[in-house]
Amino acid sequence: MTRLKIDVDYLTRQLRELLAIDSPTGYTDTIVRHVAEELERLGLEPELTRRGAIRAVLRGGRREGARAIVTHLDTLGAQVKFIKENGRLELVPIGHWSARFAEGARTTIYTEKGSYRGTILSLKASGHTFNDDVDTHPIGWQHIELRIDALCWNRAETQALGIDVGDFVAIDPQPEFLDNGFIVSRHLDDKAGVAIALATLEALLRHEVTLPVDTHWLFTIAEEVGVGAASIVTPEIASMVTIDNGTTAPGQNSTEFGVTIAMADQAGPFDYHLTKKLVDLCREEDIRFQKDVFRYYRSDSASAIEAGHDVRTALIAFGIDASHGYERIHIHALRSVAELATAYVASPVEIKRDIEEVSDIEGFTEQPTEAAEQPKRVRHLPPRAGT
Repeated sequence: MTRLKIDVDYLTRQLRELLAIDSPTGYTDTIVRHVAEELERLGLEPELTRRGAIRAVLRGGRREGARAIVTHLDTLGAQVKFIKENGRLELVPIGHWSARFAEGARTTIYTEKGSYRGTILSLKASGHTFNDDVDTHPIGWQHIELRIDALCWNRAETQALGIDVGDFVAIDPQPEFLDNGFIVSRHLDDKAGVAIALATLEALLRHEVTLPVDTHWLFTIAEEVGVGAASIVTPEIASMVTIDNGTTAPGQNSTEFGVTIAMADQAGPFDYHLTKKLVDLCREEDIRFQKDVFRYYRSDSASAIEAGHDVRTALIAFGIDASHGYERIHIHALRSVAELATAYVASPVEIKRDIEEVSDIEGFTEQPTEAAEQPKRVRHLPPRAGT
């Protein structure tokens, strides 16, 4: 098939709306409602698990051997660990991120009585008081505190506001959408992935594409703490493609343009055949791509496999600079990933035996084992001994 045209304005609008909704892991009800309503507007019938993970199925020619596209709605954040004697708050992180990127962040504290605004500061935040100690103060969650923008200068006054241990703290994304295509914000992981999934779905519906098998659109709510797609994968799903970020950093092959196809992460290699199919589709559809391996990274796919689901998994990523910090992406990557996702879900099913959860050896896949053909002309021969 020819790759579908993605409505970039729709994709960008969805990303703006998603970034405007706070959704640290554990505090995701509002964003779940938002995405469920958008899926209904597109004509699907979303189903929610007890805690709020979303499944919406776009019907195809067959139910068995279904495909899935998975992204996550939750983001990094923090919780109140302790109310200090000075009325400020000690925090613990939600998800794995550095206190280095927390310093200076504007926040919202969600309590049972309502929300408050605040700022995360170093314990030595005043340059006029601490002089050079501001620069040499250690980095770590025990070295920062949250200053609440309310009349509270001791523990009793803070408690009187209704703030308590365990309250959720959401970090402002502070998004910027630049005319040159760059987008800078916190929480692009994985709200950009959610926007891509919605734009992919919108394109398929707008072009009235007939799918070979059902495609499940999965939106999880606890990926940042390792739960991911563990409980939302159903038995009819044979293959699952995760859309998430690919880190552009020294030693990595990812870029902020095109699609990054992950070959492995810290949970191990992704499925050989599904990954190869995605690479082949990029070549056939002239979609820019690169491959990468991530040492300190896991996604929704890893949690599904670890939970015992026998599904083929792959990860297609948009390159992101400064992941889990002040992140930057480019619209070219978002569009490219959406184009690949449309090509994938519309492509023919090649491994027929995946319809069954268990079957015999007939039709089982093969991986190449023969030696590669060597080039006939060798240009750089080693020098002869003694020359």
